[in-house]
Formats: sequence, C-alpha cells, structure tokens
Amino acid sequence: MSRHAPLVVGLVSGSHVVNHAYLLLFAPAFPLLGAEFGVSVAALGLAVGVVNAVVTAGQLPLGYVSDSYSHTAVLVGSLAVGTLGAALAAVAPSYEALLGAAAVMGAGVAGHHPAHYPLISAAAPDAYRSRAYSVHGFAGALGLAVPFAAVPAAVALGYGWRAAFAAVAALGVCYTAVTVLAVRRVPRELARAGAEAREVEADDTGGTPGGRGRALVRRFRSYLRTVAGAPLVLLLTALWFVNSAAAWGVRTYAATVLDAGYGLEAGTASIVASAMLVVGAVVLLGGGYLGDRVGPVPLLYAGYGALVVFAGALASARLPLVAAVGVVLLLAATVDLSRPARATLTDLASERRDVGKNFALMTVGISLGGAVAPPFYGYVIETASVETAFLAIAATAAVALALSAFVARAAAE
Repeated sequence: MSRHAPLVVGLVSGSHVVNHAYLLLFAPAFPLLGAEFGVSVAALGLAVGVVNAVVTAGQLPLGYVSDSYSHTAVLVGSLAVGTLGAALAAVAPSYEALLGAAAVMGAGVAGHHPAHYPLISAAAPDAYRSRAYSVHGFAGALGLAVPFAAVPAAVALGYGWRAAFAAVAALGVCYTAVTVLAVRRVPRELARAGAEAREVEADDTGGTPGGRGRALVRRFRSYLRTVAGAPLVLLLTALWFVNSAAAWGVRTYAATVLDAGYGLEAGTASIVASAMLVVGAVVLLGGGYLGDRVGPVPLLYAGYGALVVFAGALASARLPLVAAVGVVLLLAATVDLSRPARATLTDLASERRDVGKNFALMTVGISLGGAVAPPFYGYVIETASVETAFLAIAATAAVALALSAFVARAAAE
C-alpha cells in the first residue's frame, strides 16, 4: 500500500463524517423545528431537499475544479463553507432563514465527493480499493448518525436543538483547522492527480482569459461525449440516484415509522434511528472486505434485495414492536453494504483524468435523490401514511435491484 494512502484515506474520512453530519442535521430535529417555526413535516423535508438540490447544482463545476486544479483545495473549501451553513442554521430566526442556511450548507457539502474520491483513487492500490472506499463510507455513515445523537443529547441536557446544531458546527470548525494543516503533507501528485499541466493549457490557449474559457468549454463538451459513449457510467449514475432516493427515505423517516407507525416514543425512536446508522456503518466495512474478495456485483443484489423485503415488512404495519425495531436497525445496512461496490465500479469505469468528474456525476445522482426523496416521502406521509411511504421505498429498492442487473451486464462487456 502507498505510504500516503493512510493519510489520504484518514483525511477524507474525517471530512466525510463532518459533511454527512451536515446532510442530516435537520432530520432528528423535525418535531422541534416544526414547533419552533410552525411548519409541516413536508416543509421540513423541503429544507433537507434544499441542501441536496444545491449539492446537485455544484457537483460538475466542482468536479472540474477538483480535476483541473486541486483536490485538496476543494476539500478545504467544502469544509469551510459547510461549517458556515451549519452555524447559520443554529441561529436561524425563521423558517426562511433555515432554508438559507440549508443552501449554504449545500454549497459546502457539494465539494466533498469531487475531492474525496479522486484522492482515494490516486492513493489506494487496486488490491485495497474497495476497503479504502469502505473506510471512507464507514466514516460517512457515522457522520449521518452524529445529528441523531447530538439533538437528543442536547435536548436531554436542557439546551435545545440550537445548541446541538452549534455543537456540530464547532466540530466542523475544529476539523477544518486540522485539514488546513494536514493537506500540506499530501504530495502534489496526489493533490492534483489527473489535472492537466498549466503549462500545456497555456500553450493551447495562449494564456488569455478568453482562450482558457474556450478550452474549458471544449473539455466540457469532450467529457459529455465521453459519458454519452460510456453506458456503464450512465447506468451507475441512474443506480446512485435510485439508491439515494431509497436511502434518504430510510434515513429521514426511520424514526417516524417507529413513532407514528408502531407507537414508539419519539426520543427512543430517534435513538434507534441513530443506532441504525451505526449498524449500517459497520456492515459497510464488511462490504469493502467482501468487495475485494468476491467482486462488487453480488453485493448490489444482496443489499437491494434485503431492502425490498425489510421496507415491505415495515409497510405491512403487522410486525410486533420488537421486530419492527430490529428491522429498522438493519435498514441502513441494506443500502450501506453495496456502497463500496458502487464506488469501486465507478472508479474502474473512469479514466484517470475523469475520476473527479465521474464521481461528481454520481453525486449528482445521489443529490437528486436526496433533493426529491425527503419532500416526496414527507408528502406521502402527510396525505396517506408512513406505511405507504415505506411501501414506496420498497418499490424504489426493487428498481435499484433491476438496474443492478443492467450494471452487471455492462461491466462484463
């Protein structure tokens, strides 16, 4: 293994914790935010959707910046802007201000995948690639659990949701400072892996702003042609989108199905949802190990097949409470099992110069799923029931299962 791989994987994994904490910052505080600002579950789902919509819009531009200039610069900038958004959320005086804070958080979170994945791809050798992605994914899963632990803890101590948001923002401040110091140890060949040399660009463009702009447009068109001729990349983008739609339904409303659907007290349901994300993180590590041993495709089938069964069982509303808690604890694991597999397949399908852009494209799929799913499932809960929402999640997982078969066929060609 490269001597720089532990530094790179550790650095981006810590950033994954922080950025994913921002992604789900609002979800465990839904009842408190609803009471504070007088808005519905669907409106709060929209706030989560705003974060993901802004993340979506920023993906390809930041993928280009990462591939063309510096992965580490995007890494640091992502942390700084996302932390500012979390701090603004902690002091938001109104629902509208909360939406503004969500947009700032999204602008920061948008940079983390275009920076993380190229760094891992450049530093990790082939024999450890799935495991490197699994460590990164494990950290991200822990990050998703952070708000579900912070909000109940702050409320139990009498401080409220604002203190919980502020604590998450303080974590971001500390880690951003650590990252600013640590990136100096990342070699240039990793920090700028795949970037075109500026001297060559200057020769091609004459070094003028207009020439550089035309060169950027040419490269963008060339990339679009490359993607259009790469069915595996397009299929993986679709799979990441459908996966994200199912995953965000699970993450956002797992506590709700236990509370509204099975009568579990709201605070306890939130703790179970947090534990669910931790279980998923542990299973994700196992998914990386298995991915290096048996290949990525079997993990796609296993994960999505299990989610169809578990989400459908919850939707039936016939499980005993203990069984429902047990199923919820395993829900995130069904999605997280295949995360290293999806990352490895995307890496293998990418040219070195396109790694950041391709993972940015995958994150467009992830973020679109995150933008659509929380308000959609929230609307289903408001107009029908939480059981109906989980039936929709099961159907979404079935679509992911079907897409996996097409991915497997394209990968074999």
